[in-house]
Amino acid sequence: MGTAMHHDHEGQRVSRRAIFAGISSLGLGSLLAACGDGGSATTSTGETVAPEAVTTADLTGLFTGANTCALTATTTQGPYYFDADKIRSDIREDRPGTRLRLAIKVQDSEECKPLGNAVVEIWHCDAAGLYSGAEAMSSGGSGQPGGTPPSGQPGGTPPSGAPQPGAGQPGGQNGGEGDAADLQPQDDKRYLRGAQVTNSDGIVQFTTIWPGWYRGRTVHVHVMVHVDNSRVLTTQLMFDEALNTKVFAAAPYSAKTGRDTFNDGDSIYRDSMLLKITEDGDGYLGVIVLAADSDHDGK
Repeated sequence: MGTAMHHDHEGQRVSRRAIFAGISSLGLGSLLAACGDGGSATTSTGETVAPEAVTTADLTGLFTGANTCALTATTTQGPYYFDADKIRSDIREDRPGTRLRLAIKVQDSEECKPLGNAVVEIWHCDAAGLYSGAEAMSSGGSGQPGGTPPSGQPGGTPPSGAPQPGAGQPGGQNGGEGDAADLQPQDDKRYLRGAQVTNSDGIVQFTTIWPGWYRGRTVHVHVMVHVDNSRVLTTQLMFDEALNTKVFAAAPYSAKTGRDTFNDGDSIYRDSMLLKITEDGDGYLGVIVLAADSDHDGK
């Protein structure tokens, strides 16, 4: 594991300000501490919350045939990660887009058993390619992080019917996906960021929107898994290009053209990162199993 994966001090670093009543009033630090000792945490309203109670639905049937014990590939966290202090399952806020429900199962890569009480964070850009907390940076405005596109040059083959690469659009001029320290938030927006705690089956679920795109990167969602106050996995989730094309043909995605990087031209992309996608009412359901090195021994 790289140095970015070892932050045993983060339980003391993250903020503990109140957000909402109930479980959402817990800061990430308090939640990590509660998960680490197997106990419960007290919210700002005085309620006691057991971390396992965060995920309520039994989703085990969704993962039939999707289990894997192979260690999930680690990736850079990118330049836009910070502790958003948002313990919630619905991370959409006011962001328009095609509804996407994510069901993520986390297991130990050696024992191939579910990891309960692990904290799973996700974050991604909106339909216009912007990241909350970093809107100016991700739009190519002042303060944008430096770096080159992950593959050196944007590329990849557009699927049939997809728009051809064109001029620059809002959203991270170069992708900016090099290794970086945690971001100091540049604005007070927190949309499309959140954390949940795995249940005894190792499962969390989120409601979000299909991510947009920005130059130099294919469509993706960032994921970070914490166990016992340590970051044990940082990875990314990817989408089938035929579905990307279908989603991007409709508003609000269709307002942005000139996509320049597709799965086969993205150096971070791996087939193992592809979500298993099915239609889900007016949106989609994406399912994946992640195998984390919970004891940091590289297996």
